[in-house]
Amino acid sequence: MSYTTHVKGFDSFYTSTYETGEKWLVDALNKNGYEVEFMPNHIASEKFPFTMEGLKEYDAVILSDIGANTLLLPSATFARSERKPNRANLIRDYVLDGGALLMIGGYLTFSGVDAKGKWHDTAVQEVLPVEVLSVDDRMERCEGIRPVTVKKHEALEGIPAEWPEVLGYNKTIAKPEADIAATVGGDPFIAFGAYGKGRSAVFTTDCAPHWAPPQFCEWEYYPHVFAGIMGWLTR
Repeated sequence: MSYTTHVKGFDSFYTSTYETGEKWLVDALNKNGYEVEFMPNHIASEKFPFTMEGLKEYDAVILSDIGANTLLLPSATFARSERKPNRANLIRDYVLDGGALLMIGGYLTFSGVDAKGKWHDTAVQEVLPVEVLSVDDRMERCEGIRPVTVKKHEALEGIPAEWPEVLGYNKTIAKPEADIAATVGGDPFIAFGAYGKGRSAVFTTDCAPHWAPPQFCEWEYYPHVFAGIMGWLTR
């Protein structure tokens, strides 16, 4: 949701817009047989499951451009000081008990803009194959930067070594147990890990503009990348 102030000399007025960026990722997964329930941030705040039973209705959780505060501060807690389950802890326990987690980059995942993503301070950090920084982790590359495949991985089977350029990503530090399949700027781009009975992965750029420009989102292998990652996670 964007609220814009337009100043025209002495006069000013306001406009507002609402847009979402899930279509490329959802289409890619739908085409490969996955049913996706998309929750925009303002919906996830109240509708993302508060119980393990509710979370286990899903084979995987994808966190894309959503800050930890959206799940840690439901209106019942923020507005009425009511105790509610910690959904970051719930996601960790879900993975350890056999669930799957994918974190995708953006201005509010990992650390994000002004470090407002805040995932480093949550239990989700315990089940990610990379360490989230505690400072603003955005690596803005307006000139473009090309990811590099550094290791064969079954999730990326059939994906060519030549990736389209991206315009930025979240900088992370690989954990010792991380299986790094691709890097960008020498940092993790796609990494995998196993935790307890479950699995997790990270994709450290966005799945939609602006970091993932149209040439990336419309790349013929884009659906195969995410289908492969999801297939490995939910196997």
